[in-house]
Formats: sequence, structure tokens, C-alpha cells
Amino acid sequence: MSGRRPGDRRSSKVQKRQRRQRLERARRGQQHPPKGPQPEAPEELDLVQRLERALDVPEPLDLLALVSALMVSLTPRHTLPFVASTEPDTQPKMTLAEFVDSFIDVDLRATTGALTVMAALTDDEMLAARVRRELERRTHRVPPWLRGLAGPTAYRAVEMVDVLGDGDDVIVGVRLGSGHELTALVYIDHNLGTQIKDAFFVPDSIGNVVSLMKRRAESPDTEWRDLALADARTRIEEADHLWSISYPPLESDSWPACRPLVAWVNRALPEGGAGYQRPEWSDSQLSELTEDFFTSRFGSGLDDADHRSLLESILWFGTDYGPGDPLRWSPVAVEMLLADWIPRKIVADPDFLSLAPDLLSAFVRYSHHTRGIRSVHTTETLDAVASWTPDYLKTIRSDRPQGPAALLAAMGVPWSSEEDGAASGADEAGAAKLAELLAEFRVRRIAQLEAAVGGRETLETLDTTPLPEEPFDWTGLPDDIHDPVRRVLDLVDAGCAEFLDVQARTGCRRLLARCAAGEPAVFRRRAAPKGAAAAICWIVARSNDLFDSWGAGLKVKQLSEFFDVATPSQRAGVLLKAAGIVDNPYETAVPLGSTDLLVSSRRAAIIKERDFLIAELGWTPDTQ
Repeated sequence: MSGRRPGDRRSSKVQKRQRRQRLERARRGQQHPPKGPQPEAPEELDLVQRLERALDVPEPLDLLALVSALMVSLTPRHTLPFVASTEPDTQPKMTLAEFVDSFIDVDLRATTGALTVMAALTDDEMLAARVRRELERRTHRVPPWLRGLAGPTAYRAVEMVDVLGDGDDVIVGVRLGSGHELTALVYIDHNLGTQIKDAFFVPDSIGNVVSLMKRRAESPDTEWRDLALADARTRIEEADHLWSISYPPLESDSWPACRPLVAWVNRALPEGGAGYQRPEWSDSQLSELTEDFFTSRFGSGLDDADHRSLLESILWFGTDYGPGDPLRWSPVAVEMLLADWIPRKIVADPDFLSLAPDLLSAFVRYSHHTRGIRSVHTTETLDAVASWTPDYLKTIRSDRPQGPAALLAAMGVPWSSEEDGAASGADEAGAAKLAELLAEFRVRRIAQLEAAVGGRETLETLDTTPLPEEPFDWTGLPDDIHDPVRRVLDLVDAGCAEFLDVQARTGCRRLLARCAAGEPAVFRRRAAPKGAAAAICWIVARSNDLFDSWGAGLKVKQLSEFFDVATPSQRAGVLLKAAGIVDNPYETAVPLGSTDLLVSSRRAAIIKERDFLIAELGWTPDTQ
């Protein structure tokens, strides 16, 4: 069949030349062809050949992995608002949609195979529909297994749990329509915020993979447990979301290259599962733990005011970081505590901080004894304390960013005591450096506050007038979307009645109206209204700081359970794009830029910070 489309009257010669140009751009992954002569590097010219070879492999994984990695290279990653933007040369030079267009215009067996995989892996419904329309007219002979990609069956999930709590493997078995088996292994690291640290696929059944891993397991303390399929989906989704907004990103040889493939498998799992439940330690429980330690044989000789104060900080780390269990200590946790956390977070005299290694060693012995953890793990953890102690003692006696200066450093503001003196203000150079850092912080923070409310003038005149109670505005909405919008609206109102107040409900109604007016097609899709309703409530609650992760306030999990969705943020990017707030439907960590969506408490908090910048840090509008 000719690659020419009906109605295309361009000459054959021009058409062929333009297609060759498209193909070369697709191979190189760039939006515009390079100027001047270019060396023909194999890695730039062999994409089509690699796709052809992958199509000839009997197992599907080669082609799936190749296309997944290609999609990642064409998709921008989320960035944090407090972190400097990613360097331009690390951004995709061609969008996924542009790349798909280039492959649509190149009618080859290789591009047909790649487009088939992309249509299955993408969660962009419009892009997938466009690809499927193109594939309907193509007649290339491709492997039969490609036809079964749209409906994989995820039939079993297993978790491999580490006794020390560093992280867990979530393992999911999938069967394609062709009968081929794939197993996804996703490692979720708790020490780094319960986010995905690594993931890869094996072209075998989950039963065979788990049996092999059990035989090769290094520790007899590793636990293997069958995991509810819905729970596996929620854990992977939440860990992936945290990865997407973390800086710097965790990467491995196979992650995030297989991220679209992981998401494709995850969509085959049922929704409504439970994520990781972080242990909650009350003040009374921590007090009892402290007393038990200091009266035990492990801590009885250390019972004084300094050691008690320092243990309070160690317990702070143990409950707020890692798996959230202050009685599970691993070599990795020890490294994080001594190499970074105490020197950065605890502003105190070096003589006081020097008590930490011996106290930590005693507390590790106590903790492992209490939890019944085998002595081999205790020995390894104590060896880590001994190994990190010399560097720790040097660090606490050196010039380094601490407290606010450490926060600035974490936000990407350069800090160097060697070149510019200590940032503590102990000498003139240090005071000048701190002033410079604070000036950079002011500029960044003011820009963030302006983005939150919609501009400099709005920030200067912001008030705390409550959002009024008002009905939903149907003005300008096409008649054919009234019913689906109403179904979403009813769920939004029910969610607000359960968890939010009248102001937040007004914000939700306004956001929904903006989405429907901006992109009505979103509400013409066959999507459950609960997903959109959950996302609307999540966006407004998050933008108004209404979630309370550790206190008695609203939890994200409550929205998930109320709306019966795996995660309420799943459709947030699509709706933010529909409302005209973002250009990229994958972006969710953004300010709304509008005071008509901010409740009075949020605006009051912004005013308080604005006034602090003016009174304490010397900011004035005229100086920015």
C-alpha cells in the first residue's frame, strides 16, 4: 500500500524528500534538522533498524522496552517550584506528539510497530485515538502479540519486604492476549521518601521470577507476601508521583526508561487499593520509648540532659524519615543521619553533637533487641556507625550550611564556606554571603507568591475577603456536556460537604466551570466522573494548603476513599490544562495563579509571608 494519503496532491518527489526529513528528525529525536554536515553516528541513525530487530524477536519485551525508553526521552519530567529549572539542553527537543506525527508520516513496518506500542502505553486518549486511526489503514505484517497490547491481564502481585525497612519490591505479573508473560519489579525506597528508585521487567511469569528470587535471596529475613492487586496499583502510583516531584530525580539503568511500561501495567490493575500506611507515634509513645531506653541495660549509663535532648532529635529522624519506625535502623539510615541530617538540621555546639555516635550505637542495640532483629544486621548497622563517625566528627566542626542556610542550599542557592566564609555571620565575609543568599531567596519566594495569586499588583493589594457562596456558572457551556459536567459537579459538592467548607466549594465550582469552558472535549470522553471530581477537590485543597499529612486535618487518602479512586491527583494535569493553567497535561505541581480560587485562610498566609519579607528581609516592590 502506498504511504500517500487520499487527497494529498503533493508531487511524489517532494513528498518522499519531506518524509525522509521527517524520518531523520524522528531518528535523532529533534524537532528541527541540524544545520550543516553532521557525522553519521550509529546511535543517531539506527532507531528504525533497532525497531525492526525488536519486531523480529519472539518475545515482546525488546520492543516494549525500546518504545518505553523513547517515550520517556520525549516527555518532560515534573520540576519542583523551589528548585532551579532544568537546564535547557536536558529538555526534550521534540514532544511526543510531534514524534508521533513524524512516525505517522513514515509508512514503514518499524514505525507501525512503534506506533502500536505507543498507542497502548500512552495515557493520552486523544493521541492514542489518532494513532489507532492511522494504524487501521496500514497493512504491514507485524507479530501477532502486538494486537493484544490493549488489554493485558495483571493477575498476581507480590511484595518483597526488607526487615530493616529500607524499601520494598512490588512485583506484578502480567499476561498478554497472546499468552506471553511479563513480570514488573518496582523497588520503592522508603529512606528517600517512599518513591520509586528502580524498576525493570523480566520476560517470564511472576511465579518463576519469585521462585528464582527466593532461591537467590541474600537474607533469610526477607519477607515475601502476596499483595492485593489494588494495593499494588496504589503503592506504585503514589511512589511514582513522589518520584516525579522529587529533586534531584532518582535514576538507574532501567528507570525511568521503563516508566511508561510500568504505568501501562499499573492501569491493568484494579483501583481502590490502600497505599503505605505510615506509623504514627504520639508524644506519649515517644516519651515511653525514651524512658524504656534510658532504664534499659543499653542506655542506663547515658541518662543525662544532653543525651536525652539528642535522643529526641534521633527519634525525630526515626519517625519522620525512612519507614517511620524509630526502632528499625539500617546502615543506610545511619549514613543519612550522620553524613547529612544531624550536621545540617541540628544547630548546636560540636561538643554536644559529638555525643551522637555513641548514643546512636546504644540505641541501635536497644532497637534491634526490641524488634527481634538478628544480630548480623545489628553488627552491620553498628559497623556503619563506626565507619561514618570520623567524617561526622570532622563535619560538625567545619563551616557548613545549617538551619536557614541549609534550607537555601537545598533550594539550589549556592553556598561555599571555602570561598566566601561561613554563612553564620561570624565574620564580615560570612555576613555578606548570608545577605546575598537571603536576597536570592527573597527574589525566588516573591516570584512564587506572585505566581500563586496572579501577579505583582495582586500580591501588593491582596485581601482576606472570603470567597462567596455561589451557584455553578453554566454560561457558555455546550449543551452536550451538561449531563457529564452535572455528574462531576454533584460529586464535587458531595466531597466539599464531607471535607471542605463553602469557600472551598466555590473554588471547586469555579475551577470545574473553567475546565468545562476551556476544553469541553474532556467531558465528552468515556471517563468516570469520580476521577474528575476527585481531581477538582484535590487541586483546590492542595493549592489552599488544606491537606494535613500528619495532624488531624484532611488527608489525601480520605479523598481517595470517598471518591473510590486510587489517587485523586490522577486526572489533575488534564483538568489543569483544560482550565488554561498549564500547557502540559502531565504537570500538576503548579500555582493556580488566581485569587478567585484561593480561600481566605490561604490568602491570609500569603499576606503574612509577604509582610514578613517586607519587615524582616527588607523586600519592597520597588527594589525587585
